[in-house]
Amino acid sequence: MPKKRSGSGLSVTQQAAKFLGVSVLAGAVMAGIALPAAGALGLAAKGSVKSFDEIPANLKSPRLSQRTAILDNQGGQIATVYSRDRTVVDLKDISPYMQKAIVAIEDSRFYQHGAVDLKGVLRAVNKNAQEGGVAQGASTLTQQLVKNYFIEEAGDDPTKVAQATQQTLGRKIRELKYAIQIEDKLGKKKILENYLNITFFGEQAYGVEAAAQRYFSKHAKALNVQEAALLAGIVQSPSRYDPVNDEAEATKRRNIVLQRMAELGDISQKEADEAKEKPLGLHPSRPKNGCITAVKGAGFFCDYVRQVVLTDPTFGKSKEARAKLWNQGGLTIRTTLDPQSQKSAQASIKEHVYKSDSVATAATVVEPGTGKILAMGQSRPYGVSIKEHETSINLSVNQDMGGGAGYQPGSTFKPIVAAAAIEGGKPATQQYPSPYQMTYPSPVSACDGKTWHDDPRKPTKLTNENESEHGPYGMKEATAKSVNTYYVQLISDIGICPVTDMAKKMGVARADGRKIQQAPSIALGTQEMSPLTMASAYATFASRGMYCTPIAIESITQKVGSEQKSLAVPKSTCSRAMSEKTADTVTTLLKGVVEDGTGQEAGLDSRANAGKTGTTDERFAAWFVGYTPNMAGAVWVGDPQHKRKMINITIGGVPHDKVFGGEVPGPIWRDMMTGALEGKPAPDFHLVDIPDDNDDEGDQGDGNGHGNRGHGRGNGDNRGGLIGGLIGGPTGGDTTGGGPGGTTGDGAGGTLPTPTFSLPGNLIQGQGNGGNQGNGGGANRSGGQRG
Repeated sequence: MPKKRSGSGLSVTQQAAKFLGVSVLAGAVMAGIALPAAGALGLAAKGSVKSFDEIPANLKSPRLSQRTAILDNQGGQIATVYSRDRTVVDLKDISPYMQKAIVAIEDSRFYQHGAVDLKGVLRAVNKNAQEGGVAQGASTLTQQLVKNYFIEEAGDDPTKVAQATQQTLGRKIRELKYAIQIEDKLGKKKILENYLNITFFGEQAYGVEAAAQRYFSKHAKALNVQEAALLAGIVQSPSRYDPVNDEAEATKRRNIVLQRMAELGDISQKEADEAKEKPLGLHPSRPKNGCITAVKGAGFFCDYVRQVVLTDPTFGKSKEARAKLWNQGGLTIRTTLDPQSQKSAQASIKEHVYKSDSVATAATVVEPGTGKILAMGQSRPYGVSIKEHETSINLSVNQDMGGGAGYQPGSTFKPIVAAAAIEGGKPATQQYPSPYQMTYPSPVSACDGKTWHDDPRKPTKLTNENESEHGPYGMKEATAKSVNTYYVQLISDIGICPVTDMAKKMGVARADGRKIQQAPSIALGTQEMSPLTMASAYATFASRGMYCTPIAIESITQKVGSEQKSLAVPKSTCSRAMSEKTADTVTTLLKGVVEDGTGQEAGLDSRANAGKTGTTDERFAAWFVGYTPNMAGAVWVGDPQHKRKMINITIGGVPHDKVFGGEVPGPIWRDMMTGALEGKPAPDFHLVDIPDDNDDEGDQGDGNGHGNRGHGRGNGDNRGGLIGGLIGGPTGGDTTGGGPGGTTGDGAGGTLPTPTFSLPGNLIQGQGNGGNQGNGGGANRSGGQRG
């Protein structure tokens, strides 16, 4: 006995036999292609049986694209994204009126025929022949479902979409065979359910649930008769019958559907007439899609998540496979974003830098030891409106992840040089002459046995921020004051390769993907980096030497039918970049930056913190990168186009003669981290003892006013503290000893001691260490704020 299908109709065998028996009508079955001459039918029939037999036997229903929800680490929704706005629902969750309306207007004999409605075919052929063109179609709901399958599989590929919709005999024959197959496999109710979930209703709405929300702001289950008739009428031509843009045309179409429902007995004529008199009753909701809908300023983080899915091999071996996963959607992506940290970051950004300013800021916070990105924001909103100062470029990340070419980090790169030197055996008390001005040492060893040479005809000069900055300096004070000449001498001493190797271990790479240059100038931060890169690098110090690759996704589930399937996600890879002692030593150095160095305005009052300022040549960029034991963050301020120098500029309503890393990025970092860390544990650092420069044993002091620096720091002779304070200030030291002495920490030689100099105090302080204020007894150690 031939197998029957639910909802009556012929078996697969009977359908196929009937199809082959009427193969002479194959051309007519196209039902939409004008075939004015009978001869065309005969030609089309040739080879139709062979073509039919050669079509693969199995048609797999495509996984319908649906909305993807992106959540923060607490489960709160950040954004909804989709290739096609669709929410798949069961037939029981679709209004009976909707079910009847779509059948009435699209395929009234749906429950009487099989996959192919032969009566409809003959009727369409006759009508089209009379009209000499396409006047009537004969596709059943099942055939339309198959066509939509092909379109869904094509995705956003225009070539594949064209192939899926082309009016050719071959496509129609293939459509027929698959329609026969799924009629037998699925049955009428499932076919209707699938059709209502896959078809396009206009206004970006795919499937009846999205359409009900789009036009009426209600669920498909709650649609009344006139609403259902309106949606059913749209399907034939979503643009022509769009009720949002042409209410009159949509009303006419709705009433046609209502009348057809009455003729078929789905509703009474009275019900149809009453429904025709009612207004459309639209209550539209604007389609909201993409990262532009993100809350808490998380649009750029949302886009970063998208980039991760599209580029990480965890989500597919090929670019096409990853794109298909994203476009199909139906994902619930739980991310690492901490709502408290994100809120604090955006609040601080908004407070300090306006979106209309001529420069922008970007900030990123990561968790040491895990690589989790906790916050990511910027002053210019996510979008494409130039008028609203929007941008789609994520200023926090590398170019291959949707960012720009990066920004020179300036002196925030110096701690990486320090880490390389200490890891290689240099003591944190290492001293160099560090004059105010010098040429780059040359030659300098580089990687692979190569050597960097400066141009002897035109040696490259560099200076410190202020003329008062001259050594000798030890690493502690040189870091606190961000002394350029010290760090160039340091990298020249240890070689370039240990620094680039250390940078690699800490995940530090150029934002544009190019290699870091083999030149000593990298010590001053000349290679363009992104805030995410720098935040992750400094997290290495916070986690005592363990670098963890940044991650944005904690888990993903995908809706497959009624089931939720867990997907693999990228994991952070943690590796030791340096010893704990090296990391702790750098932390001790950077703690001095926020306590009495260039980063004082960034310092946190209530917990252990460390960091480094950075300001680039000509002030195109300024940075502060810092950390506590449980959070690390980077803040960049500058012109993304690298055109506006931050001199005589107003940022966030505050005028600045010159912008320094500690002056603008520093307070942004401070306020951001204060809010992000509120209520969270406040662990301490593991610090090491680094003697001050003037605490060294007496091999440097000569008691003749030069002391350790020519600043009155007699080391090893108690007279140095006194005699150096009195003589080193007025007369100055020699340049080989670090330059002229000063009375306030940044004054030139030849000036008299200031009133802050205390003779008794210096006598006491000079007991073997030359005084704890040094510099001729001056109290100002920072010498101004700079990179």
